Amino acid sequence: MPVFNQSRSNIIRLIFAAMFLIIAAQLFNLQIFSSKYKALAYQNALFPKRIYPNRGIIYDRHGKAILNNAILYDLMVTPSQVRNIDTAYFCQIMGIDTAEFRSRILDAKFKNGSFRPTIFEDLLEPDLYAKLEENIWRFSGFNLQERPIRVYPFNAAAHILGYVGEVDSSVLKRSSGYQLGDYVGRTGLEQFYEKQLMGQRGIEFWIKDNKNRLVGHYENKQLDTPAIAGRNLRTYLDVELQQFAEKLLNNKVGAIVAIEPKTGGIIAMASSPDFNPNSLTGPDKQKNYAKLQLDVKSPLFNRAIKGQYPAGSTYKPLGALIALDEGIITPASGYDCRGVYLGCNRPVKCDEKAPGHAANLRLAIAHSCNSFFCNTFRQTLDNPEFHSPRKGLMKWKEYVNAFGLGHRIGVDLPSEDGGNIPDTTVYDKDYNHSWNSCTMVTMGIGQDKMLVTPLQMANAMCIVANKGYFYVPHFVEKIDGEKPDDSVLAKYRLKHEVLTHIPDDVYEVVISGMQDVTEIGTAKSVRIPGINMCAKTGTAENYLVIEHKRTKLKNNAMFVCFAPRENPKIAIAVVVQNAGYGAAWAAPIGSLLVEKYLNDTLSTASAKKAEQIINTDLMPKYFVRLQFIQDSTNAAIRAHRMHDSTYYLKYIQSSSRAALLDTFRRNIQTPQKSAMMKPKANKNIKKTDSVL
Repeated sequence: MPVFNQSRSNIIRLIFAAMFLIIAAQLFNLQIFSSKYKALAYQNALFPKRIYPNRGIIYDRHGKAILNNAILYDLMVTPSQVRNIDTAYFCQIMGIDTAEFRSRILDAKFKNGSFRPTIFEDLLEPDLYAKLEENIWRFSGFNLQERPIRVYPFNAAAHILGYVGEVDSSVLKRSSGYQLGDYVGRTGLEQFYEKQLMGQRGIEFWIKDNKNRLVGHYENKQLDTPAIAGRNLRTYLDVELQQFAEKLLNNKVGAIVAIEPKTGGIIAMASSPDFNPNSLTGPDKQKNYAKLQLDVKSPLFNRAIKGQYPAGSTYKPLGALIALDEGIITPASGYDCRGVYLGCNRPVKCDEKAPGHAANLRLAIAHSCNSFFCNTFRQTLDNPEFHSPRKGLMKWKEYVNAFGLGHRIGVDLPSEDGGNIPDTTVYDKDYNHSWNSCTMVTMGIGQDKMLVTPLQMANAMCIVANKGYFYVPHFVEKIDGEKPDDSVLAKYRLKHEVLTHIPDDVYEVVISGMQDVTEIGTAKSVRIPGINMCAKTGTAENYLVIEHKRTKLKNNAMFVCFAPRENPKIAIAVVVQNAGYGAAWAAPIGSLLVEKYLNDTLSTASAKKAEQIINTDLMPKYFVRLQFIQDSTNAAIRAHRMHDSTYYLKYIQSSSRAALLDTFRRNIQTPQKSAMMKPKANKNIKKTDSVL
């Protein structure tokens, strides 16, 4: 063979040999080193299934589960695996169109990427779940995921327990350990104790057949990671008392707080209007939440910790303790009240006109004499030792803050409000540095700029009952599996001796006056036979800005108490908005709760009274008008966006349809200037008024 041909033959052999070596090396790499195709094979044959843990259960003081778990299912989608499915049939089952299908797939890719499972539809209805379970093998890329949901067996304590919702971008940014599809506590104890309740996700590996059906566990579960359930909470709540409190506030606006003075444990907390907590779980939760948000009665608003009210006469025992401790008055101090206080330029009325009703401190408390306590407040600020009402006001504020007013107490719920106890800065601004004790004389009867929450007043009663100390009010007594390094409950076990410097005999004088309230005074009609209850009624003026006008409403009914006097086991604050006198509605509610808790039952007469209160509608009538204003405003905005006034016309009376339609047309041209959407300034509106 010629040399030339031999050389070319060798080159060809070398080329083939090199190709063989490259192929062999690549095969060796794929078999031994590379995991790419192994991963793809696993992806085709295995399905990693997330296992959501059961959130911790919440129990009441008697061991009853007041917040538990049930199982529903989410439909999950992994967009990269959605291939060659019958989209029309899938949409028929789901009750959506193909455009909605494509939109949800794109949303899933945007939120969580193409290769991660994302919720396509959560918390499926049982009928829909049954259809999907039967046909899920037809739809590659889709799977059904178990989802523990929260259930409320007693349909109570909605504001306390809170609800959970799917994590959003803000949660993912500030908290590690969450993925899209996880649920997180949004309000109440669910939010405050999220770390304890959440548990830890697990994962199971399942084998898929060629039709995408799950046929069994992989490697006999050896690679699975079990889910770890959240930790249970044991609370001070008495669910039966909680249900009773909520019933008593039926068709009323207000709040109730009941605390165990010796521990700070909250026995009951009700806010009305409220809502069915089960409505914020399950498939209809978003629709139900939207309805609650649009309700002007604000059922989602926890008035017990966020409602800010003038304290009214429920403040008077605190004012008496301050004045006694400062030596401003003595137990024998009296005031010759004739039904009005004339010590300042403006008269302050007193509802009691009988001679001698404020002859001494105990009588003044029992009969709630406005004149006595206005005068006492003035004397406190004008104390010669302070040399000026400025220093007197700041000293008074120091006392009131120590009683827990004017700042957040620190309850184990999110979003607590602090109320308002003004200082010299506020009055300097409002009165150009020209003011004296007469300027805010009605602060002595819990009015003027004083605003408190029901929680603060219940806690103040704990301080009085304990003669100077308190524990920060809280719901959770202990957490299952609690360890020494757990710190979340530490601050609730700390005793705060804020006013123990006031002698016990001073407390006893005021406590005796408070017992007289139920024996001979303003709340004698709610006395409980066999129980020495110490109490104070209150009737507080309040105003509301409706359609830019400052409107005086019916007074708020207030009541605070603790019992029994000898060994206080419960302290209560009650507020019923726009109900009139405190003795008429708030006091009976508080008394019934005390009787129910201490006796575990109600007498025949008390049961009849409770039924009467439960069936009485005290809902303020202005809500009807406010709801109309809000709905019509929303309708106008919707009509502007959709360029269609049909929906808006339902809110227009036929007699003035043309004029209002013309107004509507002008408003939608510049909706930001609409009178319905932007209130006008009103010089008569005060900072302490509610604006709706």
